[in-house]
Amino acid sequence: MTVPLGQKVKRRAKIKRFVAFTFAFFSIGLLFACNNQNYTSRKIQQDISTTEIEGSLIFNNITLDHADQQGRPVWQVKAKQAIYTKDKKLARIEQPSGNLFQDGEKILKVSAKSGEVQEHGETILLKGEITATDLRNGAIFQGDELEWRPQEDLLIVRNNLKGSLIRTNLKNSLVPKNLKDNPPEQIQVSAKEGRYLSRKQQLELLTQVTAISKKPNLHMKTERLVWHIKEQKLTGNKRIQMERYKEKQVTERVEAEQSEVNLKTKIARLKQNVQLTSVEPPLLMSSNSTIWDLNKETVVSDQPIKILHQQEKVTLTANQGQVDLERKVANLTGGVQGIGSRNQAKLYANRLKWQIPTQNLQASGNVIYQQTDPIFSTKGETAVGRLEDKSIVVSSGAGERVVTEIIP
Repeated sequence: MTVPLGQKVKRRAKIKRFVAFTFAFFSIGLLFACNNQNYTSRKIQQDISTTEIEGSLIFNNITLDHADQQGRPVWQVKAKQAIYTKDKKLARIEQPSGNLFQDGEKILKVSAKSGEVQEHGETILLKGEITATDLRNGAIFQGDELEWRPQEDLLIVRNNLKGSLIRTNLKNSLVPKNLKDNPPEQIQVSAKEGRYLSRKQQLELLTQVTAISKKPNLHMKTERLVWHIKEQKLTGNKRIQMERYKEKQVTERVEAEQSEVNLKTKIARLKQNVQLTSVEPPLLMSSNSTIWDLNKETVVSDQPIKILHQQEKVTLTANQGQVDLERKVANLTGGVQGIGSRNQAKLYANRLKWQIPTQNLQASGNVIYQQTDPIFSTKGETAVGRLEDKSIVVSSGAGERVVTEIIP
């Protein structure tokens, strides 16, 4: 039986301190205390099995609900048993399952082993093997404790939060058509705590956060991450570690202070102390602003970038650049400097194209080449060759000459 107590406020006006409670068994407790054996109380007793033990009322197989000031449902829960303790002004419920509402619309389906109703029905707390499913987007949240604060549009999941979004979840009629036609990719997240803003459909993950997406196969670890479920994005303002996998092998590792990963476009925007390590080609890249396109396998920076070839020990720096990891080509512009650390050969230019597997480079614009053995310096408009074996050929433009300085 469902007893919406929002409709029974007038009947409880004689005892003001219980007016705010909206549970059927609260009304029954008051009716018993006043010995008001009217038709309503007799009818409720016939429909719901009740027991009174040491001042507490026990109800079996009961449905509880709560409404807002406009009479719209806020939550509705069925329970195998409910115990109302008068002195503590709360209700303990066993094996609860039901729905949470927003603006009168059903948005979340929940279940747990046990629970409590607090704050005159304004807060509901579920404990033990809790599961909450958002009927609009198919997201599933699991953990050891769940708290629903309807006035704040806030769902808190504590202790061992696990969240997932899988294509097969998108079956409910409330799911928007655009998500059914273009369902989001699979993703799984975990953390010690999660705070779900139900109106924004946004989950804030806190402490020991991990997130794993399937396409692209990306593993993330951090201390704070926000999952924007509708937008299919993950954003963070704590240092994050990411690993990209192909055929169960790590191909790239990334660290950054700020991150935004768009799971739909498969583009990661990284800022502040960004370090990207590529296994093949074996590069270490660093910058303060990087766009990592996981589909195209490109890394683009509009701020100063540094690239180290970890095997050949060649270091390139520039004001901005692009690295194509699939084609293994780097294009750098603005204040380009290349250093071969083994022989200290140096090259300066405005622009540089680097064929990573062969180490061949093509430089243009105010080229300066220097080496130490033998010591000399040369200038020109273009240059081609390799830094590591000092096979650099510097050329001038039409009508210009190459300037070479030999240092004795």
